[in-house]
Amino acid sequence: MTTFADLGLSPKVLSAVTDSGYTIPTPIQAGAIPPALSRRDILGIAQTGTGKTASFVLPMLTLLEKGRARARMPRTLILEPTRELAAQVAENFEKYGKNHKLNVALLIGGVSFDEQDRKLERGADVLICTPGRLLDHCERGKLLMTGVEILVIDEADRMLDMGFIPDIERIAKLIPFTRQTLFFSATMPPEIQKLADKFLQNPERVEVSTRSSTATTVTQRLVATHGKDYEKRATLRDLIRAQEDLKNAIIFCNRKVDVADLFRSLDRHGFSVGALHGDMDQRSRTTMLANFKENKLTLLVASDVAARGLDIPDVSHVFNFDVPIHAEDYVHRIGRTGRAGRSGAAFTLVSKRDGKFLDAIEKLIDKKIDWLSGGLEDLPQAAESEERERPRNGRDRGGRDRDRDRSRGRNKGEARATETRIETVETEEKVEVVKAERKAEGRPQNPARNPRAANHAAPRPANDDSRDRRNRYRRDEDDGPTPLGFGDEVPAFMLVAGKA
Repeated sequence: MTTFADLGLSPKVLSAVTDSGYTIPTPIQAGAIPPALSRRDILGIAQTGTGKTASFVLPMLTLLEKGRARARMPRTLILEPTRELAAQVAENFEKYGKNHKLNVALLIGGVSFDEQDRKLERGADVLICTPGRLLDHCERGKLLMTGVEILVIDEADRMLDMGFIPDIERIAKLIPFTRQTLFFSATMPPEIQKLADKFLQNPERVEVSTRSSTATTVTQRLVATHGKDYEKRATLRDLIRAQEDLKNAIIFCNRKVDVADLFRSLDRHGFSVGALHGDMDQRSRTTMLANFKENKLTLLVASDVAARGLDIPDVSHVFNFDVPIHAEDYVHRIGRTGRAGRSGAAFTLVSKRDGKFLDAIEKLIDKKIDWLSGGLEDLPQAAESEERERPRNGRDRGGRDRDRDRSRGRNKGEARATETRIETVETEEKVEVVKAERKAEGRPQNPARNPRAANHAAPRPANDDSRDRRNRYRRDEDDGPTPLGFGDEVPAFMLVAGKA
């Protein structure tokens, strides 16, 4: 059986690996580390949770033992699609590089430029960053990329989904052509294959699992639910409570707004829950993730920012509140559980309108996923009308929105009733005025029986009606003459004669 000692790593790296409790490399590590130490380009394809990060961190540490970095000229560059992945790679360098004196710089958004500039001025042996922040530093003239010896592109398919490919192409032009490139991904769609062919020179291909496959240690189940969010939330709560072996869980939503709504709902129902999505500031994201890793939180509601590569070793369950739109995201989401040979469970809530997304997932993983109980056809009859009940913009609204709509309806009804009462009072006052005018002119005093008809049946002085309508909405305007003193509106108490 192959051990880390057989891979050609340096004694310092082997000592750190042993201290971390590892002796047997995973298949991707055993296949990628030896050619990486030989300065070969690597194309690594493996399902999530199989140790891809260590497969490039360990050989890089061995190769960097010779030489030192110069100011603003990093020796190696690692590109990650999200801040969390970049921070996780930095933690791996701290763990496995504890016997080395290497400067590791982390360039991500949400952190002060000045602090990052100070690290670059000291010289960075390892530069870990997201593409956008790296280009920001380059445009500010704070980085010179001509000294980069090793380029690592991690989670390349996620880079494609997030639109980073143009940025990566710009970065590649700043790096020497003679660099060594290590290219890793859990999935390899045709677009990524073309990108790999462009960046890699005669690479060593290391593929240790079926493309886009899921771990056999993860039990996958589908759960039928109605399409409305408040019904899905109720189904999810019942599902969570039914899991006797649940230790902790990540709940994935497709949209950031749904993450916030579901977090508030679970919190109101007494669950220990946190939230993680891309609109949160970096400090909050880091704190929330640390609390979940330390088991201070049981549930973490997250967008796909937490789906790629995050190493939280002992997640027992994954719940897909929304069926992922991109089939590859399903592989990454459920890969947060069942890591390193552990068992895990993944549940996906499916409504009738999710059929095409579910078909794409089953086609990608080449496997039919079993239903927990029954299927969509067993849903109550109300589910058949859900498409008809959906808003025209295609977005479902939850119970809170429904309650708000009812409240608005009540408020509108009350407002209309109030307006009716006001109009009636005003109209009755106008009728009295008309009666007085008719009496003064010697005409009959019987205006229309319907008070509302008085507006049309009774003659009025010019401009009075239009002024009444206008003043109903613009009380601060007055078309009449400016009164002197109180005018006709003398308070009653001033009309009472005093005692002598």
